[in-house]
Amino acid sequence: MATSQIWLAVGTLALLLVSSAFADDVVVLTEDNFEKEVGQDRGALVEFYAPWCGHCKKLAPEYEKLGASFKKAKSVLIGKVDCDDQKNLCSKYDVQGYPTVKWFPKGSLEPKKYEGARTTEAMAAFVNMEGGTNVKIASDPSNVVVLTPDNFEEFVMDKSKNALVEFYAPWCGHCKALAPTYEKVATAFKLDEDVLIANLDADKYRDLAEKYGISGFPTLKFFPKNNKDGEDYEGGRDLDDFVNFINEKCGTSRDAKGQLTSKAGKVEALETLVKEFVSAADDEKAAILARLEQEVEKLEGSAARYGKIYAKAAKSCMEKGADYAKNEIQRLERMLGKTISPTKADEFTLKKNILAAFA
Repeated sequence: MATSQIWLAVGTLALLLVSSAFADDVVVLTEDNFEKEVGQDRGALVEFYAPWCGHCKKLAPEYEKLGASFKKAKSVLIGKVDCDDQKNLCSKYDVQGYPTVKWFPKGSLEPKKYEGARTTEAMAAFVNMEGGTNVKIASDPSNVVVLTPDNFEEFVMDKSKNALVEFYAPWCGHCKALAPTYEKVATAFKLDEDVLIANLDADKYRDLAEKYGISGFPTLKFFPKNNKDGEDYEGGRDLDDFVNFINEKCGTSRDAKGQLTSKAGKVEALETLVKEFVSAADDEKAAILARLEQEVEKLEGSAARYGKIYAKAAKSCMEKGADYAKNEIQRLERMLGKTISPTKADEFTLKKNILAAFA
């Protein structure tokens, strides 16, 4: 076997191993494996979807949670078919809109359409009824950090973090009412390493609560990087109120769903240089790039990371021409239109926002 063929075989094997290691809990079905997986010795719930479909994207986290819940149920398969990629298979099962969810009984390739609500709970109840299972929904891990006297110093007093802390009591009605909103706040900022959303059972740990003057529940205090004495949070208690507060105090740029806004990644100190770079003649750009790189070296924290994206974008514009930024933005928008991980969405959005200054 030629050396190139050997490396091709090794590369293919490595790709297969990586794909397998990162496979999700919903089985990806194609023409090649559909009848090997469906219509055999287990019932199957199958979602027929399109990557660009908004309703499909909305269903995706619910369906993934369903797959995780039924992962160990040997008598049931939770699967999905990409109809953009598997047109013949979707046509065979008369899929006319997205998403379409169908149930295939054990030993049958004659499905019936799922007409219920598109929530994990509703779909699980349907699958349990049709498949004769009794699977409970896998609970989502909380993104709120639970504080105790043992870890309070480690988390809240960390000068690399801005911490919002709710002091609550388990029996408090207002605390219970706030809990779902507070969880959404924590979820929105879970990818921001310097933002901490936490809570402390002030009824259980009264000494620690008294240290910070807690006399009612819930009480919220903000501990920014530069003031670990704590500041009273006196804003509203709607999700948008909390998100706006965190964005203002921490320099973040997220919306209530946790997605980066169009302001994310922008560094004002570099934007002026970029304007100068874009309008300069080709023979002047290298000098401006050098100044840009010098400014990037002065940046700290997240701004330093964004600065590197600016510098790389400027180099690419010089190497690939004036249309580079516009074409790259269009490519990133297409990627953002697909179902991707939150981390990838952040990465693409930051780059798109910064490239906008070059377009």
